[in-house]
Order: sequence, then C-alpha cells, then structure tokens
Amino acid sequence: MTLIPRFFSENGKSYFLFGPRGTGKSTWLRNIHPDVAWIELLDSAVYRSFLSYPERLEDYVEIHRNKGIIIIDEIQRVPQLLSMVHKLIEKMPDMRFILTGSSARKIRQAGVDLLGGRAIIKEMHPFMAAELGNEFSIEKSLETGLVPLVWSSEHPAETVRGYIGLYLEQEIRAEGLIRKLDNFTRFLETVSFSHGHLLSISDISRECQVKRSTVDGYIEILEDLLIAKRIPVFSRRAKRALVAHTKFYFFDCGVYRSLRPRGPLDRPEDLLGQALEGLVYQHLQAWIDYSGLDMRLFFWRTRAGSEVDFIVYGSDCFWAIEVKNSSSIRRSDLGPLKTFFEDYPESIPIFLYRGKEVTKQNGILCIPVDIFLKKLDPTKKPAVEIFI
Repeated sequence: MTLIPRFFSENGKSYFLFGPRGTGKSTWLRNIHPDVAWIELLDSAVYRSFLSYPERLEDYVEIHRNKGIIIIDEIQRVPQLLSMVHKLIEKMPDMRFILTGSSARKIRQAGVDLLGGRAIIKEMHPFMAAELGNEFSIEKSLETGLVPLVWSSEHPAETVRGYIGLYLEQEIRAEGLIRKLDNFTRFLETVSFSHGHLLSISDISRECQVKRSTVDGYIEILEDLLIAKRIPVFSRRAKRALVAHTKFYFFDCGVYRSLRPRGPLDRPEDLLGQALEGLVYQHLQAWIDYSGLDMRLFFWRTRAGSEVDFIVYGSDCFWAIEVKNSSSIRRSDLGPLKTFFEDYPESIPIFLYRGKEVTKQNGILCIPVDIFLKKLDPTKKPAVEIFI
C-alpha cells in the first residue's frame, strides 16, 4: 500500500495525539519517526509490565535517551504513566514524548491532568479529500467513509460494518465502560438518526427505554472515544430567538451509514443527504484542527426553523455554509443563508451542492461539494478565492 501524506504536522515539542482507531496515528508516526523508542501498550506483556510498575518508565527512558523521542502508544491503558512522563519532561528537557490514544476517558477518570500543559493536544482525523487527491471519490466516501483503515481495505464495506464492533469489544467491553451492552447497542442504532440533527436526549431516552441520565452517559462515552461530537449553536450578537439544543455528528460518514438502520420507509436521498452533511462536517473539523488557526465550528438555527448547517467563526474566518444533496440550486435552498447574511453581513455565505458549476447567486457563492472538499487545504489561508 502506498503511504498517503497527511496534513497533520508536529511542532518539535511533546504532545498527545488522540484520534479514533484506524485513523492512521501509528502508521504516520512510524513513517515520520522510524528509529525512536516505542512502548506499545496494546501488547499484553508490555501492558502488564508498566501497569504493575509505572516507575519502570524512568529506566526505559534512560536506556533509550539517545533516541531523543519516546512514543507511548494507547496511553489511556496505563494513565498512571502520565505522572512519570510529567516528571521526566522536567528532568530531561531534551527528550520528547509523543503519547497516542483513542480515548481520554480513563485519563480524566484517574484524576490525572494532561501534563499541566507541558504537552499540547493534537488530533488525527480520517482522510481529507485534498490528502487523497485524484484518489478521492465522493461516491465511495459517502458509502464507506474516509477512515484510513476502511479506505485501504480490500473489502471496505465489510470493514466499516465491523468497525463499531471493534470498539464494542476492544474499548467498551474490555474497559468495562458499559454494564449492559445490549442497551448501548440499541442506543447506537437510535442515536444514528440524530446524525446531522438537533440532539434530543429525552427523545432518545424514550426510544431506547433507558433513563435520561444513562443516555447522557452514553453520549459522553461516544465523545470520549472520539466517535461522535456535539457542536453548539452560533449565538454571537443574536438578533433572533435561537434553539438551545446542540447538533450531533459521528466523526465519519461511513461509520454513520454502518450504524443507521435502513428499511422500506427510508428514502435513499435522505440517507445520502445526512451522509453528505456529515462528510462536510468531518472535513471542516479536520481543516480547523490541522490549520492551527483561531476558528471554531458552529451551526445556526432559529426557533422559527431557519437553519444554516455550519458556521466557521474565528479571527481568521467567518463562513456560513449550507449543504444540499441536489444537482441544482433552488431559490428556497438559499433562503436560510440570506437570512443569516442579513443578521451577519460580515459573513461569507457558501452553498454546497452536487452540481458541476461554481457560480454566485444573490451574493451567495455556490460551489460543487467535491470541488470545495478537494480544495479545503489546512496549509493555506481560508480564502474563498481558492474555490473559484
């Protein structure tokens, strides 16, 4: 398999590298740092050794000090090692520590801080279209997603179907996060209907027949395992009454498709519409994280029902983005963007659709979604001119 260059970059300091399983953390690190000391905590013997005596890390670092870098893979399995890493960073300022993980839950529950700010936190995301270049296919992406583990598989459809099963076994069951796995499995199916929608804990609780507090806990687990995220409503200088709920997305549209039940009452265009919105979401999230610029991701929805899918806001950017799985541009589709622009004339309204032409209608930049995604590059400044 040819290694695909990633937009992820380092800054020469110690750092945490979080990301869902299969996003390529270990592959990237082994390619960039082929000759460093590596502690693999997924190895049972290594895990038992450091779990029993975390102090062994100091001897290990002394032996491998000439390597300059120590990588501890899946650090959440032995969070007690963080105290030793903290001590060693202060004792050996010439050493760099890279700590990978697919969850920060056990670290927080153990009451261990993330090294008191001595190591920054970074995240690895699924592939971006601009990373894949000519290999990017929007049809394939919408069906099986962009998780590298899945994308590079000879049988991506089978791999993505087994992806959540991997989490259920290796993260949730093994770590004892859930007492009743059947309840959680039913919750996963139910919450998949919330992908790209307002998140109603009460509705999910009623559908799953579990307590509201249980659903709250399940959502936190998904976020801790980096499988899903909630984004808040944009309320700066609000002129209209806005909704209070957050919006919910799985980190990858292929994972969403694998979880979402399908039946004779489901319209294929509805499933594709939510998958497309999720595909744009995961690109925007990766773009923001990789760029290092001062930006955050929001959505906007009034109580009257006017909604803009994404607001990218910060000192470097103010975009309002609406996504539609349609090949044409209807005047009604541009309505929410026009309403938002009336309230925020400083913003740049962008309409993404499945057509072929980049155009401008009523002051709104209309861009084919595949062109937008392919040109969304975190190494360049966020200027809309790149899409034209």
